[in-house]
This record gives sequence, structure tokens and C-alpha cells, in this order.
Amino acid sequence: MPVPKRRHSRARGRKRRTHYKVKPISLSKCPNCGEAKLPHRVCPHCGYYKGKAIIQIEEKISS
Repeated sequence: MPVPKRRHSRARGRKRRTHYKVKPISLSKCPNCGEAKLPHRVCPHCGYYKGKAIIQIEEKISS
């Protein structure tokens, strides 16, 4: 197995790692209710996908 000839500096390693970033989550607007949702997913607020009701969303009971 090859062995590195010289050590890399901390700056060199840090420069390399500047490209390791978490991508921001891309959200799309639900055409039914207008809330932000993940693309190609059922809207968690209204339960619609592509204009059809897929799941029933129960209302929270506040006391």
C-alpha cells in the first residue's frame, strides 16, 4: 500500500473540505394550499398530490 511522501498542511486539508457542504433543502409550493413542501411528495398540510386528495389530514384539537 502506498505511503504518503509528505504530510499535507492543515490549510490544504481545510481548503479541500470547503467543498463539503450540506445542500439547502429545496422546497416547492403546494398548488392546493400554498404551503411549502418537498417536491414530488404529498403535501403534509392538506394531503394533496397532483390535484388529488391522497391522505386525510386530521385537524389538531386545541384545548
